[in-house]
Amino acid sequence: MTFNQTCLFGQIDDLHDLALIERPVRRSLTTAEEIEKLTVDEGLNDIERAVYLLSSGQDVQRASVVVNLPNLVRQNPAETFRRVVPKVREVLHVAGVEMQLAAAASFLTILQDELILIQTHTHSILQIILLNLYHRDAAVVSTAWLETLLSAIDVLPKETIRQEILNPLVPKAQLSQSLQSRLASCRVLGKVAGKFESHIVKKDVLPLVRSLCQDVEYEVRSCMCRQLENIAKGIGAEHTKGVILPELVELARDEGSSVRLAAFDTIVNLLEMFDNDDRTCIVFPLVKTFCEKCFKADEAVLASLTFQYGKLCHGLSGSFTEDQHVWFLEFYKKLCVLGLQHENGHSETYPLELERKYESVRKNCAYNFPAMILFAEPKNFLSELYPTFSSLCHDPEISVRRTTANGFHEVVKLLGSSVHLIQKELIALLQDDSLEVLDALMDNLQEILELVTSKGEGAGSESKQVSVPDLIPALNAAEQKAATSLKWRIHEKLLQKYSCLPRVISSDQIYFRFLQRMFTIITTNNVLPVQRQSARTLCVFLRYNRKQEQRQEVINKLVDQLGQGRSYWNRLRFLDICEIVIELFSKSYFCKYFLVPALELVNDPVANVRFKLCNMLPKLKSAIKLPTDKHLLQQLEFCVRKLLCREKDKDVMAIVRKTVLELDKMDITEPYQKRHEKDLLDQKKEKEENLLLEMEQLEKQQTEGKSSSEKLGERKRKEVKKSKLSRSRSLSCNPSPPKLSAAEKSLKSTSSSSPVTTKSSLQHINDDLLRSHHFSVASTSTAPSASVPVLIRSNTTGNGSNGNKDTRKINISKRSNP
Repeated sequence: MTFNQTCLFGQIDDLHDLALIERPVRRSLTTAEEIEKLTVDEGLNDIERAVYLLSSGQDVQRASVVVNLPNLVRQNPAETFRRVVPKVREVLHVAGVEMQLAAAASFLTILQDELILIQTHTHSILQIILLNLYHRDAAVVSTAWLETLLSAIDVLPKETIRQEILNPLVPKAQLSQSLQSRLASCRVLGKVAGKFESHIVKKDVLPLVRSLCQDVEYEVRSCMCRQLENIAKGIGAEHTKGVILPELVELARDEGSSVRLAAFDTIVNLLEMFDNDDRTCIVFPLVKTFCEKCFKADEAVLASLTFQYGKLCHGLSGSFTEDQHVWFLEFYKKLCVLGLQHENGHSETYPLELERKYESVRKNCAYNFPAMILFAEPKNFLSELYPTFSSLCHDPEISVRRTTANGFHEVVKLLGSSVHLIQKELIALLQDDSLEVLDALMDNLQEILELVTSKGEGAGSESKQVSVPDLIPALNAAEQKAATSLKWRIHEKLLQKYSCLPRVISSDQIYFRFLQRMFTIITTNNVLPVQRQSARTLCVFLRYNRKQEQRQEVINKLVDQLGQGRSYWNRLRFLDICEIVIELFSKSYFCKYFLVPALELVNDPVANVRFKLCNMLPKLKSAIKLPTDKHLLQQLEFCVRKLLCREKDKDVMAIVRKTVLELDKMDITEPYQKRHEKDLLDQKKEKEENLLLEMEQLEKQQTEGKSSSEKLGERKRKEVKKSKLSRSRSLSCNPSPPKLSAAEKSLKSTSSSSPVTTKSSLQHINDDLLRSHHFSVASTSTAPSASVPVLIRSNTTGNGSNGNKDTRKINISKRSNP
């Protein structure tokens, strides 16, 4: 027997074993006797059926009744509370965890939906809740009933809360009761404090609160401490200072770390209720001692402390002295590098558990960094917080860098004109090795890039020149990293965020550094959502490109390599691009460049391409503007007729027939208002496209005028140099010319007047020739200072004397500008 035969027979034996295993399963199905037990008389109404199932049904049937209890109350509340609810109360004594949880949810629904009309019904439900509140078998059951009670307090009237909940709660909060009972009492006291006036809270609630704050169990003290915030809001700011603050001070010095942490959190949340004296004299020393103690010996509490640190500093900043302000800022800096280096500056290896705690501390510091900028003031960022921020951006733990990236946009907004200081950190996060960090940065990338490139050391365009050259390689590297990973959703998200680049960098930079990459992704990437997002981003780049030559080149490439490409996959992507172009561009633009290549795909040999084209026909027709594009409408109708006559694929034929009906109904079914809004939007898009063309023409004219003015200025400078050189040579050759007589002087002046007249006339002719360039060049010309003023002055010349003055001005300007 060969090896293959052995494997084959072995697989057959395995199948036989499976068949033997399945036989007992078939025999263990529900028997006829069990089905008989589950059967209920169909003649019973809903109430009678519920009572019967609760009395003699199985657990599954009882649970279904409990779940359906709110519907029974809606249908017949009186009978439900008279007959069904007492049965539910009996069943809950022996019910399991699932039925207990279902009952808690059902009673909460009844209370929240206000389905109870009589006070006695409320009393009966609250009795059931309080009876099961201290369930001893499972903590999850007690927690569920406690949450039900706390939620019920929000919808119950004050008098009911006082009689049915608060009065029975007094004995349950005593020291003789169980730990579970006292913990539940703490939660309930904190909840009811917000329902009553301050004098009732002081009279009925505060004595129990003081007792529980002094409980022997640290769990009870911690739980009650966390409810002091609600108690303080219930009694008001006046009584908080005399009643709540002393309790918090004592709890902050408790031997239990969880109690101290609860006191710290409560103090931070109540800062606005304390005055400046309390903050300076009581809160600050207390918090300082707590921070120092946690830093030295309690790393577990330190992680929770750092989560509230920003809120603490922001709340106390108005009451700090200069020394106190410096202490809190320096303590924060220590926390940001905790676990990274030893006191002597050398790295140290910590146990894994301790490293995780230090990581959590630094992560919370990164979370609170924007608040610390406000605390230190943005103007002091470079001297006080920049090294700390750089350390967080380069932290060895991914979670710290990810948290920093999540809040990077907040830091950018707070720094304002000093945002150039953190451009290196932005580049570092963009080039981070972890995709999690990049993903966190992508959430607010558009806002970050716009602020970074618009605010810097200089104004506007100057700051862009400072930041963009380094940002572009970082953005490219981020996209490459996402493309080579298996996390295509991050890649898709990144491409979607890159559609903001036209608002950040120039169209030339996009054309040479990003646009070709988008085209490569469309043609080579294997993930369809990534391809489509890349196509959309490419269309956005095309939409805001400012050079007609580049736009035309991209369109030709799309048509040649996608619309007429050899791969049917590329042709499908071309149709996707057509849909995007219809959305982003005007109708005339789409019809001019994309409609005819799209209609040519009616002859495509692949049925999927023709199928997609048929689905798009209504959109293509909506882009045609009549009567100017009547010939395009005729081409579309010809394509439809060709499909109806020649199509052989049944799926394509079915969609063609469906599309024909849609095309016939298009002009009839669309409301006038909607059609008018679309026309206005299309006109707006067309105006923007025409504006881009006009801006391009204006830039060309400015460039040409600038070059011509520079050439003219250069020619004038050369002439001046030649004249100076020739004059110096003549002076060196004739050092002492002879004196002339009066007749010779007059003859000399007469002969020299004609060249002056000739020069003035030539200057006037040149001014007339250059007049057309003046208004287009004046704003951006960098020619010599004599060129533009001379043109303006010479255009206003009216007589000979003015002309002579202008000539003298020209000569002066030439001497001053060699």
